[in-house]
Amino acid sequence: MKADPLPAAWNGSSTVERTVTLLGATGSIGASTVDLLKRERKRFRVEAVCANKSAAALAALARELGARFAAVGDPAAYGELKAALAGTGIEVAAGESGLVEAAERPAEWVIGAITGAAGLKPTLAAAERGAIIALANKETLVCAGGLFMRRAAASGATVLPVDSEHNALFQAMSGSRREDVRRVILTASGGPFRAAPAEVVKAATVEQALKHPNWSMGAKVTIDSATLMNKGLELIEAHHLFALASDQIDVLVHPQSIVHSLVEFCDGSLIAQLGSPDMRIPIAYCLAWPERIAGPAPRLDLARAATLTFEEPDLGRFPALGLARRALEAGGAAPTVLNAANEVAVGEFLARRLNFAGISALVEATLEAALSRNWTAEPESVDEALSVDHNTRLLARALLPEIAAKAP
Repeated sequence: MKADPLPAAWNGSSTVERTVTLLGATGSIGASTVDLLKRERKRFRVEAVCANKSAAALAALARELGARFAAVGDPAAYGELKAALAGTGIEVAAGESGLVEAAERPAEWVIGAITGAAGLKPTLAAAERGAIIALANKETLVCAGGLFMRRAAASGATVLPVDSEHNALFQAMSGSRREDVRRVILTASGGPFRAAPAEVVKAATVEQALKHPNWSMGAKVTIDSATLMNKGLELIEAHHLFALASDQIDVLVHPQSIVHSLVEFCDGSLIAQLGSPDMRIPIAYCLAWPERIAGPAPRLDLARAATLTFEEPDLGRFPALGLARRALEAGGAAPTVLNAANEVAVGEFLARRLNFAGISALVEATLEAALSRNWTAEPESVDEALSVDHNTRLLARALLPEIAAKAP
C-alpha cells in the first residue's frame, strides 16, 4: 500500500498537474473516472487510454481527453482505431503489447480497470515502473496477489484500492498503526436475491441477476454480486492489500450499501467509512490522493437513510462466498483457479448455457479437480499465473456438460 517518496511532480499542492493513464477507459469504472477528470481538467492531463474492443468509443474518449496514446486490446479493432484517430497526432497500438505499452507510458497515476485476467500484465507493468496504481481489477490480486504486491513494493509503487470496500478500509485505517487492527468487516449489499427463497435463487434468470438494487456495474461484476462471489474475491483482495489472515476478514450483508466497510481495532473501537453508493467517491479519493477533490456524488443524508441493517451472509443460498474463503485458506494457485473457473461459469450463465445455481457448482467442481491434481504452487511469474488460468478454463469447460446437465 505504501510507496515513498511520492513522485517528484506531485508535492501535495492542488496546483500541480498529475498525469493519468486509464487502463479500461470505456467500462463503468472508466466512465466514472472520465467524469471526474472532465470536472478537474486543470489538475489532470491524460497520457493514455485503452479498451478491449470499443475502438470507436475509445477514439472519441482519446480526442475528448486529449490523450497522447490509445490502445485497443483486440487486434482486429486496430484498423478502426487508427482510422478514427488519423490526423490527431494520437499514437495508437493494439493487442496485449499495446495495453502493456499504455501502462508503461510516463503517467504518474494509472487506473487498473481492465476486466478479467487480461488486466494482469498491463497492471503489473505499471507497478514495476513505480506508478501510483488505483486498482480496480480484482483479478490482478486474486490471480497473482503475492507476485503483484512484491513487485509493487520492490519498485516503490503505491497501490490504492478503488473497490468501495477496500477503499473504505484504507480510509478507516489512515492514521492508525497497522498492528492495532484486530479485524476488518467487508459489507455486501446481498445483491438482487438477498431475501429470495433458495428455490428462487437457484432458478434465477439472467435478467433477474442483472438487476442490482444499488450499484450500476458491468454484467460480470453484477452477476458476481448476485452470487456473492464478488465478496469472495474481495476477501482475497483484502488479504493481499492489508496482509490479513482469513480469520481477520469478515463479511456482513448490509442492503443499504451506505457503510462500505469497517475496521475493528484491538481496543474494541470500530471505524467505518460511509457514503452514497457511487463509485466516483472512492475513485476521487484515489485520483487526488493524498489530497481530496470535490466530487459530484450525491451527499449522504443519514436522516433520510434512517435505518441501517446488517446480517450474516447465508452460505447455504450463496455458496460462492464459502468457496472463495476455501481458496484463500488453501493458498497457492487456488485463488487463481477460483477466479478462472468463475469467469467461465459466469460467461456460460450469461450465454444461457448454465443456470444460476450452476455457477457455484461449476466453480466448486473445478476447484476440487484442480486441488486433486495438486495445482497448489503459488505463481511466481505472470506467465505461470496465466498458465494456471488457461489450464483452469480448459478444465472448467470440460466439466461444464456434466454440471449443466444437472440443471433443474
